[in-house]
Amino acid sequence: MHDNLIIYTFTIFALTTLFIMWRPRGINESIPAISGAILLFVAGVVPFYDIQQIFKLVSGPSITIISTIVMCIVLESIGVFRWAAVNIVNRAKGSGIKLFLYIMILCFLMTIFFNNDGSILITTPIIIHIVTMLHLKPHQKLPYLFAGVFIATSASLPIGVSNIANLIGLKMVGLDLISYTHFAFVPSMIGVITLSLLLYLVFKKDIPQKIATFNDSSIEFLISNQTPGAHSHPLSGTRQKPEIINWSLFRVCIIIVVLIRGSYFILPAYGIPIEWIAIAGAVILVVIRWISLKVGVLDVVKKAPWHILVFAFGMYVTVYALNNTGITAFFIELFEGPMKENLVFASFITGILVTVLSNLMNNLPSVMLGTLIITDMGLDLQTLQVSYIAIIIGSDIGALLSPLGTLATLLWMFVLRKNGIRITWATYFKVALLVIPVTLLVTLIAFNLWLLLIL
Repeated sequence: MHDNLIIYTFTIFALTTLFIMWRPRGINESIPAISGAILLFVAGVVPFYDIQQIFKLVSGPSITIISTIVMCIVLESIGVFRWAAVNIVNRAKGSGIKLFLYIMILCFLMTIFFNNDGSILITTPIIIHIVTMLHLKPHQKLPYLFAGVFIATSASLPIGVSNIANLIGLKMVGLDLISYTHFAFVPSMIGVITLSLLLYLVFKKDIPQKIATFNDSSIEFLISNQTPGAHSHPLSGTRQKPEIINWSLFRVCIIIVVLIRGSYFILPAYGIPIEWIAIAGAVILVVIRWISLKVGVLDVVKKAPWHILVFAFGMYVTVYALNNTGITAFFIELFEGPMKENLVFASFITGILVTVLSNLMNNLPSVMLGTLIITDMGLDLQTLQVSYIAIIIGSDIGALLSPLGTLATLLWMFVLRKNGIRITWATYFKVALLVIPVTLLVTLIAFNLWLLLIL
């Protein structure tokens, strides 16, 4: 490639990254991402053939994630997560530490059953609702908010289908979801537990020892399909009667979600793509809600983060542009020898490399770039697959060092701003630097020890 085009490509990449982090006048991060992609396409750095390949790669995983988020929106609309929130507070029985633990469990389960982006979009408002109703001071809110985003994002590591980044390269390295889980589940759970303990140690002084509990009237208000402030407090006696959960619909929807989630691991063996299963689940839930409550799809259209698709596509075009400049060849020449030597080197090199790349340009394009690097190295199948799992460890845990690192953290910052909560990048870094490097190291070590047992 001509030197001027190489300089042009890296300039566009640098400007795209700058504007994503800066977000002047609050512009959505998808705007600089797609703008950079258009400039690279017009300049001929990324030909139309590459655009077609990128679309094929990202369309299936993107549809899967969006469909899952649609299912989350439907469940949220019928009160499932409000019900979970109120029960979590009352199960804490006045203990701030127990509430901290239960919120982490909620976020973990939400990501396992849905995905990290859907988990963030649903659980963050729930957590905000809880800390607001409990009248916590600003510094007392931080433990619960950070536990939510870190656990929700890292919990996407055990199950391949819980994160769009996890799904992108599975076919490229010859892994299915069952094989992925066999490799990743145990070490990733060790990583999640480590992260949970570190978060507790960091925030131990800020977690309130005692918190309020809700009486029956408050529970009725919180479970109702209303937002705080829309009506007067339930104890004032002047509010309208809330709409309580439709328990029959509640049970049917939960059963459908469990069946759809299980189908991800079974039906692909019969040639049915995961995205078709996800679409079916979303459509079934939307139709059932319409039949039961006569609620259409307007809320789904408004709440679904469609910009994720634009952001992902734009960043992947940028990665292909970097690849076309020869950057993958540079990394291959630098790391091919050590990676072929043994699995430990392969896992640590790829895990740390993708951690660095993710925090510079987001984990979605970084996973793609890392996957292109390892597939062009001529590695044996075992080393290739181990390297890919390490890439995902870097993208799901290591990427948490920066708000730019994952779509989930970008969505989290968006939801916080929307609800009037300001957490600066400096505050984020202060927490992340204390917990993420250690968690990444422990997870990579656990991964290599696990490999000794299963290989």
